[in-house]
Amino acid sequence: MAATLPRRRDTNVWAVIGRTFLVAFLICLGVVVIYPLLWMALNGFKNNAQIFGDPFALPDGWSWENYARAWNQGVRDYVTTSVLVTVASAACTVLVSAWTAFGLTRTRMPAKPLVVGFVLGGLMLSPTVAVIPLVRMMQALGLYNTEWALIILYTAFRIPFTTFLIRAYMLDLPGDLDEAAKMDGASEGQRFWRITLPLCRPIIVSCVILHVLFAWNEYLFAMIFTSGADVQTLPVGLTSIMAKHGTNYAEVFAAMTISALPIVIVFFAAQRYFVRGLAEGIGK
Repeated sequence: MAATLPRRRDTNVWAVIGRTFLVAFLICLGVVVIYPLLWMALNGFKNNAQIFGDPFALPDGWSWENYARAWNQGVRDYVTTSVLVTVASAACTVLVSAWTAFGLTRTRMPAKPLVVGFVLGGLMLSPTVAVIPLVRMMQALGLYNTEWALIILYTAFRIPFTTFLIRAYMLDLPGDLDEAAKMDGASEGQRFWRITLPLCRPIIVSCVILHVLFAWNEYLFAMIFTSGADVQTLPVGLTSIMAKHGTNYAEVFAAMTISALPIVIVFFAAQRYFVRGLAEGIGK
């Protein structure tokens, strides 16, 4: 027994050292992620002289003038368009992908592996390769330079990846409830909405957050398929603001902070479901 005590002490010491290094690493990672956002937000309260004089110092005053000016000079319209496109495309993508995953996991169909391969094959399609035919298609449909063009494109290109995640989650869901509902006469729609979809809440939230991050920051399609300021999203709008007010860096920082704030709020509000859904969906 006396010989085993030093080993236990050594094990405890190494465990404490390991936890200490892990905590230190996480703190450093948090500083690396949070500090640029905080620096950007603080510089939105300064003027150009303060930014160039000492960009890392706290602002002399806490005037919201730059934020109000950035909001009134275009950011408000860009935020409205981004919210519309993001919410609509996220809802369409998740609903279509969840229904597709339900069909691929809970129903019988011929050549199901081929269908799965066809759906997931969309992951290999690069958006840049399809830009020219997509522009012609949207022009022919009369959807070019409208929010509908971005909603349709964001939905179409995110369905394969979202279906992959939701299908992986559904594969390990217990099938007893689904079979019991089927024996009680429930239709496929009732089983999907009342049983399967509620059980998939964590992965649904994860897919919504991933889609929001994609749609909110997407630049290529937003630049190519929209040209009017009333239908442009935030990434393209921020480029326009920087071109118009590039010398007023404080206002630019304020506009960038406003554009990043909704994503930060959404992520922190749903981070519990996000981590759980990804861990269970990808790990299964």
